[in-house]
Amino acid sequence: MPLDDPARVERRITVIGAGLAGALFATLLAQRGWSVDVYEKRGDPRVRGYEGGRSINLALAERGRHALRLAGADEAVMAQAVMMRGRMVHFEDGRVSLQRYGKNDSEVIWSVHRGELNIVLLDIAERAGVRLHFHRSLESVDFDARIAHYIDERDDSRHHVPFESLVGADGAGSTLRFAMSGEIELGERSDFLDHSYKELEIPPADDGGFRIDPNALHIWPRGRYMCIALPNDERTFTVTLFLPNEDVPNEARPIDGRPGDHGPSFASVRTGTDARALFERDFPDALPLMPQLEQDFENNPTGILGTLYLDSWQLDDRAVLLGDAAHAMVPFHGQGMNCAFEDCVALAEHLDSTANRAAAFAAFEAERLPNSRAIQAMALENYLEMRDRVDDDDYLLQRALEQTLADRHPTRFMPRYSMVSFHRIPYAMAFERGRLQRELLVELTRGHDSLDTLDWNVVDALVLARLEPLPRDD
Repeated sequence: MPLDDPARVERRITVIGAGLAGALFATLLAQRGWSVDVYEKRGDPRVRGYEGGRSINLALAERGRHALRLAGADEAVMAQAVMMRGRMVHFEDGRVSLQRYGKNDSEVIWSVHRGELNIVLLDIAERAGVRLHFHRSLESVDFDARIAHYIDERDDSRHHVPFESLVGADGAGSTLRFAMSGEIELGERSDFLDHSYKELEIPPADDGGFRIDPNALHIWPRGRYMCIALPNDERTFTVTLFLPNEDVPNEARPIDGRPGDHGPSFASVRTGTDARALFERDFPDALPLMPQLEQDFENNPTGILGTLYLDSWQLDDRAVLLGDAAHAMVPFHGQGMNCAFEDCVALAEHLDSTANRAAAFAAFEAERLPNSRAIQAMALENYLEMRDRVDDDDYLLQRALEQTLADRHPTRFMPRYSMVSFHRIPYAMAFERGRLQRELLVELTRGHDSLDTLDWNVVDALVLARLEPLPRDD
C-alpha cells in the first residue's frame, strides 16, 4: 500500500530526533505500514559525519539485539561490533583478571560505536520508507492546533508542520518534553552524580592491531574513582576516566601515607600534566598505552552524569516520550540504548494493536515506566560495584557462589547481570529477583573464605525454598 494511500492517513506519526531510538522506532512503524516523518536538528551524519552527543561507547546486549533483529538491522550492526567477554580488572598491584559476564562465549555483550550505529539505522529507516528531515530543530509546539514549529539554524527559516501525534526520541535534553511540560505536569526531576567523566583514547599498536585484549571491557577500579576502556572496530579503545567533581577526604587510601590527603577529582586534576601524574600513580599500566593522554585530556570536554525521572511520559494522544527523553540514566550497566530499543518495540506494538492512540500511549507508559525505574536503579548500583567492589574479596566469593548456583539450579538461580544482559526478563522483575538472590549470597558466604567450607545440602535447600522458577523470555 503506498504511503499516501487515503486508507492510511490516520496511521501517520511524527518522530522528533533521528538518533538511535528515533531511527529504530521509525523503522519499526514503517514496517507495520505507518507513514512516518522524522525531524532532526542536526545535519545528516551520512553526509557530514557523525556530530555531537556523548560518545561513550555503547554496550549492545540481547534486548537491543532483539529490537535490531525485528528491524532487520542486526546483521549490519554486528559487522561493526566487537565482542566483550567480561570485565578485565586491572588491580593496583599490577595483576589482571578476566571476570566473565556469562558462562561462556554464548553470553557476551558487544561494543558498538554510536555514530556508526546511527548511520546504519538511518539507512535502514530510509529503505523502509521513513521520511527524514534534517536541520529541523523543534522550536515549539501548538498542541491545540497540532502544529509543530521547527527552525533551520543554517538560515533561521521557520517551518510550521501539522502533526497527528508526536513521539519524542530527542534525548535527555528533549525539546518535546519541555513543550509538553507547558501543558501538563510531568513530575520531572534530575539527580546528578557528584562524579563526571573525561574521554581519552588508546590508539592502535604500531602493527595496526589492538594494544590490549580487545574482547573485554577493561576496568581500573580505585575506590571512589575508576578508568574503563572499550574496544572499537578500528583497533582503538575509547577510554573513560570517572572522577569526583570535588576533592573529598581519602583517609581510606592516603596518598604517600599522609592521612587527610584528598583523592583525585576534576577540581584538582585540571591539566594534561595533572592527568599524567594521576595515571603515573594510579593507572601505571594504562599510561604507556595512551601517547596522546595530555592532549586528549585538555581538548575533550568533561561530561556530566545524571538520572532523569518522569512520572508521566504522555500527553493524551498528542505526544509521548521514549528512551533518554523519558528516562535518561547513568551508563554503568550498559543498558541505556538497550532500554530505549526495548521502548521502541513496546510502543510500536501498542500503537499497532489499537486505533486509540491515547490508550496505546498510556499502556506503553504503564508497561515501561516501572521497568525504566528498575534499570535506572541498577545502573547506579553498578557504578558502585565497578569502581569499588570488583577487586573486593567478599564480592569475588559471592560472585563465585553465584556462578555455581546458576549451574546447580539453572531454572531458579540466574545472576542479575545475566537476567539484564542476556535475556529479556522485565527489568523490574530482574531487579527484585536480584535483591532476593543477593541477600541469599550474603547469608551463605558470611563467615566463609572459600566455597569449599559450605554445606551444599543447606545451600541447595535454601535455593529451592526461597526462589521460584524463573520465567523464560517470551
